[in-house]
Amino acid sequence: MTDTARNNARTAAERAAEKAARQSYGRLVAILSARTRDIAASEDALADAFARALERWPVDGVPDRPEARLLSVARHRTLDAWRHSRVRDEAAQTLLLLADQVAADAGGAEAVPDDRLRLLFVCAHPAIDEAARAPLMLQTVLGLDAARMAGAFLTAPATLGQRLVRAKARIRSAGIPFEFPRAQDLPQRLQDVLDGIYAAYGTGWDDVDGADAKQRGLTSEAIELGRILCELMPREPEPWGLLALMLFCESRAAARRSDAGDYVPLDEQDTALWNRTLRAQAEHALHAAAALNNPGAFQMEAAIQSAHCARRLGADVPPDALVALYDGLLALRPGLGARVSRACALANAAGPAEGLRALDAFTPAQIANYQPYWAARAHLLGETGNVAGAREAYARAAGLSTSPAIRAYLMAASGRL
Repeated sequence: MTDTARNNARTAAERAAEKAARQSYGRLVAILSARTRDIAASEDALADAFARALERWPVDGVPDRPEARLLSVARHRTLDAWRHSRVRDEAAQTLLLLADQVAADAGGAEAVPDDRLRLLFVCAHPAIDEAARAPLMLQTVLGLDAARMAGAFLTAPATLGQRLVRAKARIRSAGIPFEFPRAQDLPQRLQDVLDGIYAAYGTGWDDVDGADAKQRGLTSEAIELGRILCELMPREPEPWGLLALMLFCESRAAARRSDAGDYVPLDEQDTALWNRTLRAQAEHALHAAAALNNPGAFQMEAAIQSAHCARRLGADVPPDALVALYDGLLALRPGLGARVSRACALANAAGPAEGLRALDAFTPAQIANYQPYWAARAHLLGETGNVAGAREAYARAAGLSTSPAIRAYLMAASGRL
């Protein structure tokens, strides 16, 4: 084989492995964990399978069904680990895993089952620490590490990593079953599953600058999971609310950056770039949720997004109406983000001084490292003519931002004062 052929083969193998990781990581971990009940061991087995693929596929060629081959190799790796560890239930576990392998060999390998939602509900088990449930979903189902998702939970990566280790140990030691909860248990777990899906969407949405292709792909995966959840539980309003919220945000994705890659805030976006199909789907989902007559926080957030979009498209949306929507959201689910957004809505309705008074109600500990607060404060201080204070707040907001485009936007806004 010539050097050119070897390089081409290596490139093809790397692309196939990267695509499998991006599209099927969660499904593969879910399938393995469904039998082993050991998420960490399943992740290790899958990591070995990917490493093996990068060694063998450039030589042997990319298999017709890469995900199925990865699953097969990971299963064999898990079997080997059991044999060496001599666990007490080795025989039973081995038979279960072999049964899965036989089923795959019999013809099921061409379509790897989608067990992601099942694993989300496992991660929402009440025996798992509440603070670890959503991060555990992002790591096990979507393949994120603690460093990449810590910002979404306002937590240090080391602290989040410790929570995840403890949660996986709890699943293994308690033998938490990998099954959908009973009907009477569903409400207890549903909120955590919704939070996990939304955290996945937010993580991908924040990474629009493109540092990680896998992370950028989380937005479409989260929306897909939201659609599946609505199909499985059509009489539950909050899945519809969450789906509407994600679709409203996604409909504006193409307008968030200029051709040069600069950040474009909502009020300056070219609405011709908005995806009308996704926006119509969002409105449909929001109406489906409202028809169930049981308001929830995700429905309220979706209604706020709908109002923002309608206002930008020329509809007469009274400023007080947005303040009322944020009041409703805070009554259902208080949070820093909603409070900051309400302050901005109040500023639009009653003037920047009123918005600043609302921001002044935060404690120093709450806002020390919360970038949206400082960005909002900078804008409102600028509106009141406090140039020095605005520039200081802009500098702090820029320093807390991980996005180069947003940092550039904030510093440019500071320079225009």
